[in-house]
Amino acid sequence: MNFRTLDLNLLRVFDTVMAERNLTRAANRLAMTQPAVSNALRRLKDAVGETLFTRAAFGVVPTARADALWPEVRTALAQLRHVFEPTDYDPVHQPRTFALAMADAASALLLPPLVQRLQEQRALADLRVLPLITRDPTPLLDRGEADLAIGHFPELISRQVTLGANAPLRHQRLDESEHVCVMRRGHPLEAVELTLEDYCAAEHLLVSFSGRAHGQVDEALAGLGLQRRVVLAVNQYFTAGRVVARTDLLTVMPRAFLAVTGAAEDLVCRPLPVKLPPLQLQMVWHRRHDIDPAQRWLHVQVADTSPAKQGVDA
Repeated sequence: MNFRTLDLNLLRVFDTVMAERNLTRAANRLAMTQPAVSNALRRLKDAVGETLFTRAAFGVVPTARADALWPEVRTALAQLRHVFEPTDYDPVHQPRTFALAMADAASALLLPPLVQRLQEQRALADLRVLPLITRDPTPLLDRGEADLAIGHFPELISRQVTLGANAPLRHQRLDESEHVCVMRRGHPLEAVELTLEDYCAAEHLLVSFSGRAHGQVDEALAGLGLQRRVVLAVNQYFTAGRVVARTDLLTVMPRAFLAVTGAAEDLVCRPLPVKLPPLQLQMVWHRRHDIDPAQRWLHVQVADTSPAKQGVDA
């Protein structure tokens, strides 16, 4: 490919099609016709010398070559945008849409104060929340499908720390919360010290993104030669709280998440008889956003309205 003769507008079209995976939606975003978008993709295909997209029932699917190109193209476009756009972001006069990837508990904890702040500032910032069902949001951030991911990502953070300045992702801790055992008010174990023996003899509910009935509590118990019976695995803390409030099941959750169950008045917390590391709520973004003033503004808003800054009991 001869870069000197490459029309850089083709990269903007490519970036938008990668984000939308649909030519009609991409054309609407670019204020172009669909035939013009198709023609631009043909020209880029000729320049690259490889097929970049294949047609599917509801749009287009990127090839491996397109997937490999996209992160670099996005970074290059972000740098160009930084050169030609204002160095400051004015949220009152500059509309912007941000995509945030979060699980339900983090959303319930963070969004109310965040949206309240944006309204108080009269910011023209729209938020789109994507469901997060994995402990590794790297693909979402690499592809630009999410501007931020918020959650508990211990392995991801460890990798980024190891990579140091070369890490592709940045992160900031928003909160830290200890894990506690949660049971219904009036549970037979409420009035006694919760021992390992009583804990293992009880029946349990596990909050699990994967649906597997085995989590970090089970790993900790296995290290002691113990096990428990998990009779129900769910993927939401809201559901967990509702079920535990009406049964004799025990569950484990970060103390800060008790408020998002919708049943906090019917639940009580007790110290876990097995040691777990605290949950660290992290904000993670791709380093290409470091030069984007709008993204930096968003990071400040999220951090300033986090549970730690709001004084929420964790």
